[in-house]
Amino acid sequence: MIQEGITQISYLLGAALFIFSLRWLNRPETARKGVLAGVLGMAAAIFGTVITPEIVNYHWIALAAVAGILVGVPLSRVPLTAVPQRTAISHAFGGLAAGLVGTAKYIIWLEEDALTPVRVAVISLEIILGYLTFTGSLMAAGKLQEVIPTRPITYRGQNIVNFALLGIAIAAAIGLIIDPTAWHLFPIIIVLALVFGVMLIVPIGGADMPTVIALLNSYAGLAAVAMGFLLDNNLLIVAGALDGASGFILAVIMCKAMNRSFSNVMFGAFGQAPKAGAVATEAKPVKSAQAFEVADFLGQGSRVVIVPGYGMAVAQAQHRVREIYDQLTARGVEVLFAIHPVAGRMPGHMNVLLAEAEIPYDALVEMDDINPEMSQMDVCLVVGANDVVNPAARTVESSPIYGMPIIEADKAKLVVAIKRSMNTGFAGIDNALYTADNTLMVFGDAKKVLDDIASAMRGSSGH
Repeated sequence: MIQEGITQISYLLGAALFIFSLRWLNRPETARKGVLAGVLGMAAAIFGTVITPEIVNYHWIALAAVAGILVGVPLSRVPLTAVPQRTAISHAFGGLAAGLVGTAKYIIWLEEDALTPVRVAVISLEIILGYLTFTGSLMAAGKLQEVIPTRPITYRGQNIVNFALLGIAIAAAIGLIIDPTAWHLFPIIIVLALVFGVMLIVPIGGADMPTVIALLNSYAGLAAVAMGFLLDNNLLIVAGALDGASGFILAVIMCKAMNRSFSNVMFGAFGQAPKAGAVATEAKPVKSAQAFEVADFLGQGSRVVIVPGYGMAVAQAQHRVREIYDQLTARGVEVLFAIHPVAGRMPGHMNVLLAEAEIPYDALVEMDDINPEMSQMDVCLVVGANDVVNPAARTVESSPIYGMPIIEADKAKLVVAIKRSMNTGFAGIDNALYTADNTLMVFGDAKKVLDDIASAMRGSSGH
């Protein structure tokens, strides 16, 4: 009885800490506290579970803990550029756990003749969500890691096939609810859910993977809610509901940032390569500059805005950006950072990178707030960003990104874009910003280019 009381108190504490964690993670200045609250909440949940009287053998728990540590420690050490795919893998583990728990409970209750229509309905929901999250998250991670083609893979009637798979799985689940002993339907549901998870992600392009990850997070949360009902665990229900709701809200925010709907993200094949025979646009000349010239332009300006993108993340150039920021502010230049909601491969990707370089948070400005000021900026330094600064979103109605809110970098007096090459971004389209009259291109690794710019600025300040 005492153990049960301690368990429930631990679960209550864990639920409260999860709620505070989610709240604190909303703001960069409280994010560290949010992470700590989440860790402590999980520790309380594990403690409350392992002291329950139902556990009579800790061997399997200890083995699982060791396996978790062996997998978790390496995953925690991935570079920030790989965090999105690491997150997708975490979702895959969560979905697999939910699916396996549902499978185990069905087998146990089938042997005990304890299956009821309600229990079977919850189990069916759990295994469908769990297993499709498992394979779908693995596919998303593969696309982000580029071990699977990032372009949409489509064929005629694909959506019909996908919905047919899901429909058959649901029909099999209904048959199982009607007759819980029809065990032969159970593996059919599992296989269809696994296949549906793959087929759901295959036609989605790499540009939409951040939104897809948020949706898969929501699916994993809903699977956890179902698992909580099965295990009569209130903490799982609360944590799963938080996870599911936050993932859905995040997906909504990201769709809004891209001016797209859920249906367009899930079935629109965004980022598909142009069809053969499409009219090619006339190649425009590109004006390039050297690092020392960029250093002069930056030093002569009074207002400078820096637009970070995925290229900065790949090059791990955030600390070089900080050095340039310090040198400019020391000269009295106002330096701001324009943050697009979907820059990089995960929500808040640029915020995390700049926070790592200890850029003051008040220098970070959201897209909607910086755009009205862009025409007043003397220099806009674009570091590895592509689609999020493409003026085609504003001017070319036939563009796949038309209507997507962008950082209006082209309105600055001078644009300097650092990029390895003229290759397209995730959307697979050319960027007119790079050939604009007020744009200078600096080709090369962002870290090396920024280092050269910083060195030139140090040299000029010494004379």
